[in-house]
Amino acid sequence: MLIALWILTGLLALVFLAAGVVKSTTPREKLVPKMGYMEDLSDGQARTVGILEGLGALGLILPAATGILPWLTPVAAFALALTMAVGTALHVKRKETAAPSIVLGVLALVVGIGWVVFG
Repeated sequence: MLIALWILTGLLALVFLAAGVVKSTTPREKLVPKMGYMEDLSDGQARTVGILEGLGALGLILPAATGILPWLTPVAAFALALTMAVGTALHVKRKETAAPSIVLGVLALVVGIGWVVFG
C-alpha cells in the first residue's frame, strides 16, 4: 500500500509542480486564452496560486522522502485540497467545468489521508 501511496503522491506532485511553474512564471495575459478563469484573478493572485501549488508539490515529496518533519506531507496534501476547493468554487461561479479541480482535490485528500494512516 505504501508503494501505491508513493506513486500517487509523486504523480500528484508532478501535476501541481507543472501547474505551479506555469502559473508563476507566465504572464497572466498569456494564460487567459487557455485558462479563462485567470480573467478573475489579478497578476499577483495568479502568481501566488502558482507559487503555492509549486510549494505544495515540494511539500508532498520532500518531508516524507527525507524523513525531516514528515508530518508536513499530509499537511501539504490537505492544503492543496483546500486550494482545489477554492478553484472549484471559482469554476462553478464562472459556470465552467470544475471536474479537473474536483479530481485533483479528491486525490490530494486521498494522499493526505493515506499519509496520516500509512505514513
